[in-house]
Amino acid sequence: MSVTIYHNPRCSKSRTTLALLQDNNAEPVVVEYLNTPPSAEELKNIIGLLGIAPRQLLRAKEAKEAGLDASLDDDALIAAMVANPVVIERPIVVAGGKARIGRPPESVLEIL
Repeated sequence: MSVTIYHNPRCSKSRTTLALLQDNNAEPVVVEYLNTPPSAEELKNIIGLLGIAPRQLLRAKEAKEAGLDASLDDDALIAAMVANPVVIERPIVVAGGKARIGRPPESVLEIL
């Protein structure tokens, strides 16, 4: 099974989630999303796999600091996330046609 983690190596939850995947014999593709942000289409797909609204993938503090307006529609929010990937919640693991946010890190084990 293909496993991908959208990872920020400076984030302790992201590092813990990556280690948890590796400890469970997953060999994830590691995407450092701050350096290589997902495209709008990839992000829409991830949001669909998570079963959430785009707004629920925003980190509140970072979104506020980036000046994201609460009135933005979904497409505008996704475009803002692509342009400012620091506002995307992390880490995100995608495996087997499912996705989970690694908060808490153990939640990603559900999709392995």
